[in-house]
Parts: sequence; structure tokens; C-alpha cells
Amino acid sequence: MRSGAAPAAPPYPLSGGRQMTAVTTDTPVRLTDSTKFRAWAEAVAIPVGALVVSALIFSIFLIFLGKSPVDYFQLLWKGGFGTSFSIQNTLQRAAPLILCGLAFAIPAQIGLTMIGAEGALVLGGFSAAAIAIPLVTGGVPVVLAMPIMALCAMAVGGAWIAIVGWLRHARGVNETISSLLMTYIAIAIMNFFVEGALRDPGSANKPSTMPIGKDYMVGYIPGTDIHWGLVAGIVLAIALQILMTRTTFGFAARVTGGNARAALAQGLPVGRLMVACTAIAGACAGLAGYYEVAAIHGQANASLVAGYGFTGILISFLARHNPIMILPVAVMFGAIEASGGLIQRRMDMPDATALVLQGIIFVVLLTSETLYGRFAIFQQKAGAERT
Repeated sequence: MRSGAAPAAPPYPLSGGRQMTAVTTDTPVRLTDSTKFRAWAEAVAIPVGALVVSALIFSIFLIFLGKSPVDYFQLLWKGGFGTSFSIQNTLQRAAPLILCGLAFAIPAQIGLTMIGAEGALVLGGFSAAAIAIPLVTGGVPVVLAMPIMALCAMAVGGAWIAIVGWLRHARGVNETISSLLMTYIAIAIMNFFVEGALRDPGSANKPSTMPIGKDYMVGYIPGTDIHWGLVAGIVLAIALQILMTRTTFGFAARVTGGNARAALAQGLPVGRLMVACTAIAGACAGLAGYYEVAAIHGQANASLVAGYGFTGILISFLARHNPIMILPVAVMFGAIEASGGLIQRRMDMPDATALVLQGIIFVVLLTSETLYGRFAIFQQKAGAERT
């Protein structure tokens, strides 16, 4: 490099392909309530429209199979919200979906498309089950063992995904590809130990780690059959919303997501922000893995690979990467999964039908991303907000 020459800028993503263009003007621009309402209305109307279009396309698919779309959606509602049991089943399934949605949303706000939550969930759950073995056999009190298991799961999940952020910052490795590949590595690591050194001799048909025991399982919210993972997800969603919208860290992360090179030029620690956001994402997914082990399965096995991490991507997109909006969207997808058994019995359709619906929603939702800024009703008239 020539002496005095400027170093090459690192290959940072510009918010998933979007680039913030600097606008210079001598006239200041202020946002009025009308402008904010239009932006909010657009952010709600387009995803809702995508859901309606997805339902229409899926209805055509059902008609082609000789099934009634009306019956399907009635059973979906009944299986998800029709009874007290259905509602609790839906909320139970929504808990890991909330955490995995957050695992995609936080890196997305800094401009990273990180799809490795499934791997962090699996590795976090396995780590919690593995650390539980000496804790349970050693008779460590439950009040100490459970926090240790949860912290271990979050630390392992956070460290695993933080590698993705570091690779993006330091080596320019595409985070989408690296996080996806690391998911398969994480699953392979779990299988290696579960089928080998840490396999419980009593798990003949399905290789698993040693059961953590009933005393070390996470209990239910009083008066319900919903484990405390739902509460953890809600608290984390609120905390991360505050972090990303009401703190200097969140402001710096969102500035970096708008234009990483501009943020770097302003002296923001772009690399540390990337690693921190991916670590937070991995910790959320790792916590989901902990609750899958300590509240559902009681041990680590292949059941941890349930696809929650990939469904979380769709949830985050539909919620526009807003931590608070992830909550209702996750409940909706929890209802889709909870109704699968009822639909299978009543309509003689496979459980995988729900995956077809989710796939259609994902494709339509991605297509709808091109519609932002194209409807005049959501745009402020030129010059109307200048002072």
C-alpha cells in the first residue's frame, strides 16, 4: 500500500442490501404525527396484506387437494385458540419461537442476516443437559443448578453466534452462509456426544443424555400448563426493545445497520457492535434450548432439532424485526403448530401441511418487501413537512 493511502473499507453489509443515502439540504425536516402514522400504517398494512395473499394461495392449494379451505382455517382457529387447553398449548409452543425470533431480529437491526438460531438453540440445550450431569449427580441444590444450566446455555449459544459476527467484521465472511453452516456443525457436535461419550445407557431406541430429573425441571406458571420460558421470552422482548430504542448502544447499532461505512467513519465501534448483537442473538437462542431441555424433554436428544430457529426467521420478518411485535406473531405461529394434530385427524392431512403454509407466507412476505415506499397513500406529500 502506498504511504499515506487510505485503507480499504471493510465489506460491511448495508442493512441487508439497503443503503442509506445522505441527503443534504439547508431546510430542516421534522417528523409530524401524520408522518409517523403513515409509516406505522405502512409497516402494518403490508405484512397483513402478505398474510391475506398467503391465505388465498394456500386455499388454492387446499382446493387442488380436494380439501375445504374454510374447514382448514376453522380447525386452525379451534386447535390454536378454541379451548383453554388449545390456548395453553399455543402459548407453550410460542415460547421458543419468541426467543428464536429475537435471535434473528437483533442482528437484523445492525444489518446482518443471521440464520443460525437453530444451531445456537441445539448447542445451548445440549450444553445445559451436559452441565446438568455433574450438578445432578453431585446433588447441587436446585436453586443453584437451574441458573447455572441457563447461564451455560446462554453463554455457549452467545459465543457460538458471536463467531459469526467476528467473521463478518474481521474477515468479511458472509454471515448468512457462515451461520447456516455453523448450524449443521452444532447439530453434529450434539449428535457426536449424545450418541457417544454422554449417551445414557438407558436410552436404547433414541440416543439421549442422562435425564436431569423431575426436581431439576422448570415448573409451570401457577394455574396453567405453560412453562416459565414464555415469561422469559416476554421479559427479554421488552428488555431488548428498550435496549435497541432507548440506549446509545441501540442507536449506534441502528446507525450501523443503516450504513456501516458511515458509522465507521463517524468513529462508531462497528466490529464490537456486530459481535455484541450476534452474541445477544445467540444467547436468546441458547436460552430457548435450555427451556426445551429443562421444561419439555428433560434431556438432550434429536428432538432439539425442531425447526424453531428457522421459523423464528419468518416471525422476525413478519414483525419487521421489532422485539415487541414478535410476541403476537410468535403466538400466531404457535397456534399453527398447535393445531397440526387436530387438522391431521379431522382432515386426514399430514402434519407437514403447516410447513407448506409457513413456506408460502415466507415467500409472499419476502416479495412484499419490494412494496415499501410504493403506495402514495403512505407517503407524505413533498414539501409538506418542511419548516
